[in-house]
Amino acid sequence: MSTKEILDPCCGSKMFWFDKNNKDAVFLDCRKETVIAKDSSMKSGVQKISISPDFISSVEKIPFTDESFSLVIFDPPHLLNVGKTSWMAKKYGTLPKDWKPFIQNAFSECFRVLKINGTLIFKWSEKDIKASEILKLIEFKPIIGNRDKKRGTKWIIFFKSNSEAHNA
Repeated sequence: MSTKEILDPCCGSKMFWFDKNNKDAVFLDCRKETVIAKDSSMKSGVQKISISPDFISSVEKIPFTDESFSLVIFDPPHLLNVGKTSWMAKKYGTLPKDWKPFIQNAFSECFRVLKINGTLIFKWSEKDIKASEILKLIEFKPIIGNRDKKRGTKWIIFFKSNSEAHNA
């Protein structure tokens, strides 16, 4: 059991974190590595990405007990149509070819470790798959999120109420 209240089970390089060493958070990822690649947008021409989770684990098998965290921030890999060794794949990870069970299992695990009255923040890029397709796969219902029709990044918020905990 963790004494920390926040879980990021697919932390990658912690890109959107203001404090990449937040003392209240546990960072998980299925890989630990440093990636260096040519990047013409960078002044040096090189970009370095460090993926350094606290624990190496699959989001499909989160190594914590039920109802351990008040907040889960779930930003899974979202790319399907990219080469496995491409810069984008190295930076963001890739979805498995059989991605639907992966998403279903990952959501189930995130909700399992989420405390009752806890919040799950889901971030999804619609580059290859629309967020609406993801929401059709899972039994959990969001409470708020951005609904614009443009493809892009979606932020969707879930709340685990007592009644939802009993329905799951």
